[in-house]
Amino acid sequence: MSADTAYPAPAKLNLMLRVTGRRADGYHLLQTVFRCIDYGDTLRFAVREDGAITRRNDVAGVPEADDLTLRAARLLQRAASTRLGADIALEKRLPLGGGLGGGSSDAATTLIVLNRVWGLDLPRPRLQELALELGADVPVFVFGESALGEGIGEKLIPLALPPAWYLVLFPPVSVATARIFQDSDLKRDSNPIRIPPFSDVARNNDLEPVVCRHYPEVARHLTWLKQFGAALMTGSGACVFAEFSTEAEARSVLRQLPMTMRGVVARGLDRHPLWSLCT
Repeated sequence: MSADTAYPAPAKLNLMLRVTGRRADGYHLLQTVFRCIDYGDTLRFAVREDGAITRRNDVAGVPEADDLTLRAARLLQRAASTRLGADIALEKRLPLGGGLGGGSSDAATTLIVLNRVWGLDLPRPRLQELALELGADVPVFVFGESALGEGIGEKLIPLALPPAWYLVLFPPVSVATARIFQDSDLKRDSNPIRIPPFSDVARNNDLEPVVCRHYPEVARHLTWLKQFGAALMTGSGACVFAEFSTEAEARSVLRQLPMTMRGVVARGLDRHPLWSLCT
């Protein structure tokens, strides 16, 4: 494997997110719809024979101790009892605290790629088990398909979604997820909805009102985007998005974006770009 090979770590959108309860250990029970988009981070890996796992570049805002790619590599190394290691280079495009699953996606790509290049051949379900040890959002990227997520997000059922394009806006704030889930105003008793069908009526995010109250920039971006139809916050924020049936429609709205805002147009994916690398 060449260290110059670039592997994608796509962003995810939560097309809806409902908080349906809370477990005794404090984790919230959710019902959500995950979809990957063709925009995200990029990773490169070089296999090492000495077992060392290192990061080849600095990543702004991500100290090595908090880097999920390094944690994922070490977890896989221990689980498979391999003597191989890796140098990892990470190019970040997804914002920290954006609700796009950037760190989780980076970790999943690390598990998928190293499982292949280390010759481990662990099956996808085993990689999903390891992924859950790294965070509730990591398994869906290993699962690799649009999905209904329940539990804390780890119970995944594949979901067929129509083709779509998305305009995603990046408010200049980083949302502290724990702060949102601890807020006393958070709605925690939404009734689960039946999926399928998955309709526009079901598209809401129970975290959105709390995030908008704490982070006015999120509310400002959401208000602007709602001029053009339904818009929603993804995950625990800060990013917001709107769905369009064509790329032209999405780019037409992007051209009207104020200079004080930043956004991208991305296509909805049915499967993770690295789907074929694990079975």
